[in-house]
Amino acid sequence: MGEGTGDTGEILRRVGGDTPLLEVRHVIKRFGSFAANDDVSLKVMPGEIHALLGENGAGKSTLVKIIYGSLQPNAGEILWKGKPVTVASPAEARALGVGMVFQHFSLFEAMTVVENIALALPNCKATRELADTIARVSANYGLPLDPNAHIADLSVGERQRVEIVRCLLQNPELIIMDEPTSVLTPQEADQLFVTLRRLAEEGCAILYISHRLEEVRALCHHATIMRRAKVVAEADPARETVNTLAQLMVGNEIIRVIRDKGRLGPEAILLKGLTQISQEAFGVSLQDVNLSVRSGEIVAIAGIAGNGQKELFDALSGEEPLEKEDMVIFAGEAAGLMDINQRRLLGAAFVPEERLGHGAVPALKLSENVVLTRHGTGEGIARRGFTRFGKAGRIVEKVTSLFDVRKGVLDPEARSLSGGNLQKFVVGREVERTPKILIIAQPTWGVDAGAAAVIRQSLIDLSRKGAAILVISQDLDEIFEIADRIAVISRGHLSKAEDADTLTPEKVGLLMAGGAEKKGAAAA
Repeated sequence: MGEGTGDTGEILRRVGGDTPLLEVRHVIKRFGSFAANDDVSLKVMPGEIHALLGENGAGKSTLVKIIYGSLQPNAGEILWKGKPVTVASPAEARALGVGMVFQHFSLFEAMTVVENIALALPNCKATRELADTIARVSANYGLPLDPNAHIADLSVGERQRVEIVRCLLQNPELIIMDEPTSVLTPQEADQLFVTLRRLAEEGCAILYISHRLEEVRALCHHATIMRRAKVVAEADPARETVNTLAQLMVGNEIIRVIRDKGRLGPEAILLKGLTQISQEAFGVSLQDVNLSVRSGEIVAIAGIAGNGQKELFDALSGEEPLEKEDMVIFAGEAAGLMDINQRRLLGAAFVPEERLGHGAVPALKLSENVVLTRHGTGEGIARRGFTRFGKAGRIVEKVTSLFDVRKGVLDPEARSLSGGNLQKFVVGREVERTPKILIIAQPTWGVDAGAAAVIRQSLIDLSRKGAAILVISQDLDEIFEIADRIAVISRGHLSKAEDADTLTPEKVGLLMAGGAEKKGAAAA
């Protein structure tokens, strides 16, 4: 078997000794006058699971991109096994032994899993031997993959598995993981933790970025906390509480999300026998989905990634046409045959789970991304063939202020924002409209505790103003924090939506594991 494709027991090269595997000294990185990293220092020991914590825009992503060779610092140095190195590119980082699992996936959608992984391995081709290795290694690590599946047909959670397995097959001594559990179920996350602990025991160091502080406390040996481009604290996560870690990250108390009972209005979202046969090779068909959401309430749909969430969102947003117009009814209007802009004119807004590429165009400015989703909503952004970018810019500034979107320039390209800040912008862009209907997938994927609280409270506040909100999420903590009723999607079937106060995470977990279709679809 060729280099980089060994068995799981041979995945890692071993390191040892008391010398830090990685040391970052006094790194400074500026973008114009904006300091993304300001005199940052960090040490990671062999076999250590080291958390890098901070709110969105604190400088974490910039720092790990410097370590991985995607960015070059203006000052400071990097030491690898005690020796100064210049990491001029990701290829040089991988040659040193640094691997990275990105928060935003770097995969070619038209290619298969094995083809994507082959591209990342030196002198490697997409052979049957590599496919067999991927199947075996992914199964051994609890991240099963079909090597011949096309990326375009995979759920977000399955794409995350591809990223992790691809990294493991590069024989890393240090793995940088950026929000690796943000799209995993609790069970998948638990399996990943077993894998990471085993890797650490074998000598591999892991630099772990996460906003899920409970998992940081349970998994990580040490934590470096950043705030506004600087390192502000070092901590042993096991000796801290979630609240003390969060306060170190944001510098003050996290706002408490308050979910009071709303005043319910008329039915605003109605799904009647929604059936959609997936045209994708590995897609999930929707089977007789029935659901009702009234004005003034939040209904959450829980489920393991790849059980029809993508297909349901596409059917609701109008991205996939339906056979019958009355399968989806918005505000009393049959919308099943309408396109996305026609549905927006009914007062609907949509936030997809993939923020970069689906929720926002990476190369376009924020104001231009505002135009893309709001030019056809009757708000006057587009009038008589002309686009009013000044108005779009004012919306950007309002969203920036309301949702604390951190950006280096007034109107940056979407791809220049950190993942959490882009999520705040994409959510804020739609919430600021005060829509009558909001369909939102994974609302707080990859955002810090403070930002998650802001987003969740904004959804509750919007619902209490009379909006009907349908949330599709894998985060059970989030679901129980904001939802009035909860349904579960499993293999394209939707369970009956039940009062959140009568459910438990254990019961929802059982439904997520396959109980929904056994009971059959039921009207809410």
